[in-house]
Amino acid sequence: MSAYFRPRMPGACIFFTVCLAARGDRLLVDEIDRLRSAVGLTRRARPFHVDAWVVLPDHMHAVWTLPEGDADYSVRWGAIKARFTRSLRDDCRAGFHPENAKRTGHAVGWNPTLRKSASKARKGDAGIWQRRFWEHHVRSAAEYEALVTYCWQNPVKHGFVAQPEDWPYSSMHREMRLRRA
Repeated sequence: MSAYFRPRMPGACIFFTVCLAARGDRLLVDEIDRLRSAVGLTRRARPFHVDAWVVLPDHMHAVWTLPEGDADYSVRWGAIKARFTRSLRDDCRAGFHPENAKRTGHAVGWNPTLRKSASKARKGDAGIWQRRFWEHHVRSAAEYEALVTYCWQNPVKHGFVAQPEDWPYSSMHREMRLRRA
């Protein structure tokens, strides 16, 4: 087993990349309301400030600032992932089935037949998310600006839109509203 160390700096500003296990999937944008709900519930239980966030079909980038005295971003990501997954599972139990969703054009959602590694199966992992995420503690104002810009430019980089403001799943829209107000 690898020894993986994550820095713990209370009140830190941190850049994250969080990915689905199935790269190339569209689950995050197809189920954006579930993701927003999971994030909202988690922020109410364990507050943090969203400096920037962009959701792409199979991964997302975010810049968060944690509250003073709090360094527990891993618990927050775990809660967001768990709430999102639980929401998909609940729909599946209520009659949602991925094959029906494909035929009707609705989001595919959680696939109970998804092939999982033995390790994920042992841990009860649904197989939706990559187990870990990437984080980087922001060290300067210039780095902060570069990472926020990276979030907002990412849909352009991936060829989804020509201009960052054309991507609907970005905190850039919140910033634009605040600047106009």
